[in-house]
Amino acid sequence: MRVVVTGQNGQVALALAERAAASGIDLVALGRPAFDLERLETIAPALTAAKPDVIVNAAAYTAVDLAESESGTAHRVNAEAAGIVAATAARLGVPVIQISTDYVFDGSLDRPYREDDRTGPVSAYGRSKLGGEQAVIAATDNHAILRTAWVYSPFGKNFVRTMLRLGADRDEVGVVADQAGSPTNALDIADAVLGVARNLVERPGDPALRGIFHMAAQGEAVWADVAETVFAVATAAGRTPVRVTRIATRDYPTPARRPANSRLDSSKLAQAHGVALPEWRGSLRACAERLIAAEQTGRIS
Repeated sequence: MRVVVTGQNGQVALALAERAAASGIDLVALGRPAFDLERLETIAPALTAAKPDVIVNAAAYTAVDLAESESGTAHRVNAEAAGIVAATAARLGVPVIQISTDYVFDGSLDRPYREDDRTGPVSAYGRSKLGGEQAVIAATDNHAILRTAWVYSPFGKNFVRTMLRLGADRDEVGVVADQAGSPTNALDIADAVLGVARNLVERPGDPALRGIFHMAAQGEAVWADVAETVFAVATAAGRTPVRVTRIATRDYPTPARRPANSRLDSSKLAQAHGVALPEWRGSLRACAERLIAAEQTGRIS
């Protein structure tokens, strides 16, 4: 199985590369300049030349706050380009996996979101990602749209790395405690994506494997819980303890609104694909430990 993933340096793409290498899967990561979602004309030729058995569209415009002032660019990358990726997959006769987000919802429900719940993004980023879902659905039936949330990893910029950086200089950090979600490790996402990819390739005529699925870690937390877990790992590794002050969203204003409820019900993915992500605490601790160890040895991703 040759998996072609869009984006070379994103958290999910890097996690896919690591997991694929460990399991002997042939993975090709496409990136700039040959493949550039802002240059739509590069998409189909690069994908075609890579000769995929399955395409994973993990590349995206992810600057949530900046998207409020760059909504045109966000839409071009997350919606228009996603449609071209899916249309190319259809022309090549291969399935496409589209990575999407909890931001397609407004966050007003008082329970975890299911796939059939009404969407209603409250940010430009969320609208662009919903546009991507719609473009993929319009382009091909042979798709799996995987919505995830609160992604972090040992790679790139993310909340866990930010907390470790802040904790190195402060003894107290204020963290939002009125947004709920499921912190999800990109390495767990990669394992799930590869499992879904294998199912799609091996069972091309099974409609139950296609459609929209939620894919997040088990359990739930608020951002302050995540920070406290990270700092507990850091303290155990010899760092100075850091106290978390729980604050409200209104105390930390941002250009883009965040969903207050980012919890995703991932039971459909487990039922259809036999794929379930682990509970969030263990994966978070493992990531924090890896980052701290890398810092101590000077090997930072």
